[in-house]
Amino acid sequence: MKNEISFRFLQKRPLNNYLNLLKLTLPSMLVEHFDLIKKTKKNEVLHLYFEERNNIHKEKDSHQLISLGFLEEITIQDFPIRGKIVYLHIKRRSWLDKTTKQIVKRNYNLTGKGTSMTREYATFLKEISRY
Repeated sequence: MKNEISFRFLQKRPLNNYLNLLKLTLPSMLVEHFDLIKKTKKNEVLHLYFEERNNIHKEKDSHQLISLGFLEEITIQDFPIRGKIVYLHIKRRSWLDKTTKQIVKRNYNLTGKGTSMTREYATFLKEISRY
């Protein structure tokens, strides 16, 4: 029994380390709410494809939500990784709230104002352009 617990702990730990590493290189919101479903690399460009998990909003637990599928994919540019330009292709979900008949979707505030870049990347570029 003791060996089983230790083995289970060892199995989970590398996954946690992997997720922590991803949070350092990608927007943490992506790691927490989305699944990486595909990646492609062409020359010096890396494309990462994410789909939002079908998790019901905690604030809407008392409501009955029906998944309506995905919204149109958006593409935003993020920090380069190891010299490669990075594009994040993100598909968010929407749900129908059967109680209120309203469409529900999360707003992750993904892009910097007036850009097609992640907020962090847009802020970084804005800061370095001052110098």
